[in-house]
Parts: sequence; C-alpha cells; structure tokens
Amino acid sequence: MASRLTEGTVAILGFGNQGEAHASNLRDAGLEVVVGARPEGRGSARAKALGFPTLDLAHAASRAAVAAVLLPDEVVPALWPGLLGALAPDAALVFAHGYNLLYSGLPFPERGDVVLVAPTAPGRVLRSLRERGESVPGYLAVHRDRSGSAWTLAGEYADRLGCSPVWRTTVREETEVDLFGEQAVLCGGLNALLVAAFETLVAEGYAPEMAYLECVHQLVYLADLLHERGLAGSRRSISATALFGDLTRGPRIVGEAARSEMKSILGEIRSGAFAREWAAEAAGGKRWLGEQTARTERHPLEEARRRVLEAEKETG
Repeated sequence: MASRLTEGTVAILGFGNQGEAHASNLRDAGLEVVVGARPEGRGSARAKALGFPTLDLAHAASRAAVAAVLLPDEVVPALWPGLLGALAPDAALVFAHGYNLLYSGLPFPERGDVVLVAPTAPGRVLRSLRERGESVPGYLAVHRDRSGSAWTLAGEYADRLGCSPVWRTTVREETEVDLFGEQAVLCGGLNALLVAAFETLVAEGYAPEMAYLECVHQLVYLADLLHERGLAGSRRSISATALFGDLTRGPRIVGEAARSEMKSILGEIRSGAFAREWAAEAAGGKRWLGEQTARTERHPLEEARRRVLEAEKETG
C-alpha cells in the first residue's frame, strides 16, 4: 500500500550517529533517501562514501515528503528558520527525540504532521542489529496530526527503521524519561559512580589497573546478564558473597540522599530548568563542556584503561 514514505523522498537531516543509522536502515527497507548535511562536514563526506545522495540541509529539506530531523538538539533552533522555509507545506516531520518539540516552540509546515519515533538504543546499535535481522524497542508519539494518519506514519517509519516492539507515549513523557535516564543512570549517575569507585581504590593504594578491571571493565558482562535475565535472574547468577554484598551495601550507595537528588533532577527536567541551563551553555560556545571533556581524557582511569587494553592485545 502506497504511503508518504513509499511515494516520496525521505530526507535525513543530519548524519551523525542516529542519522547514519536511519538513512542506512530506511534505504535497506526500500525507501528513497537523501541526506542533508553541512557540505564541508564529516557527516557529508561519510554519507557520500556510503553512496547517499547528499545535499546541503535546506536543499535536502526541499526534496522531502518526510523529513527526519536528526541534528544535535542544541543546533536545531538556530537552523530551523532555514529548514522551515525550504519544507513543503505538507511535508511530514519525524523527530527521534522530543527535546526540541517540548522546549523550543518550533513552528511547522502548515499542513504537515509531526511525529516522534525514538529508538531505545544508540544509532550504531540500531544499525548493527538491523544488519543481523534484529530490532530494538522504540517509542512513538504524535505531536501534530494534520492528515488524520500521523500514527500510521509513525508506525510505518518505526517498522522500516527496525523498531519493535513499540510503545505509544507522548512527547513530554518520552523527553522527560529519556533525559532522566541519561542523567540519573545511563550517563551521569553511572559515570560518576565509576569514577568515585576507581578513585576510592586508587587513593587507598590499590593498583589502578585492578581498580579499572573491577569497577569498569566487568560492567559489560553484568549489563549483558541483566539484559538477558533481569534483576532477579542476574542476582541468581552471582555468588552468594556478591549477592549478600549487593543487598546489604548497595542501598548504602544509593540511599535516601541519592533518591532525593533523583527527585530534584526530575523536577529540573519537568520545569524546563535543565533545558534553560543547557541552552545557556550551548549559547556560550560549550566552553565548560569542552573543559570537562578534556579533563576526562586526562583522568587516571583512562590511563589505566589504555594499559589494560595494551596488555590484552599483547596476550591476545
């Protein structure tokens, strides 16, 4: 059955981690795909190398029956006037994250649908699983339904992208839960925990390589176990000593103080305070962010990691 996806061109606006995965998966699913990227940027060069018709952002947008907005959150508001002027009045828009839909007040083409299709995995994982015939879960939401069939568009896009199963949600719920997960667990909470544990051991005189192996290196195995067997199943798969330490010491690390901070962080997300703070940092050239990233590169944990990897290569 013909649809906007199959009858027209899909423009992938932005060719970063998600953009490359979306473009590749949709092309493999038989759709006509063009890529919009900065002409002299790395994304443009990579898209051309992969055989995609590659145009500047506005030109690609002008070709779109459906445009997937996969640019970094912080650059979308400044680029939006040029993109909006290039889009057809009935062009449909797909966002992979609700951030700008919730916080930026973007105007849209007069007759165009706006939907959210959010894979629950980084782009490289989305792509590698699709190449193996597998999928990742995804979230679907409709921000604006001008045609009366926006949910159908979102579902078809998700299916061709490789998202299954999918959960219907709202833009607000997806955005707030995604930001909270990143800040409290997947990025902020986890990274802070790893660094604190590593520094605690090293400060007490333990070898940095052993601190790295115990507090960082083994995470991948535990994450796989948790994914395969769940929390209860993973606890059945560790030693009784580890289980006793888990249940008696874990709540001391993530106790009431941590839970209180999680609630505060969620409150900052829901109020828009985090978005305003991030907008100010981005407007200032992301100087503080760059300084912190550079500090991470110089951290002793990274040095220990390199030594462990070198030792693995020598013995492998």
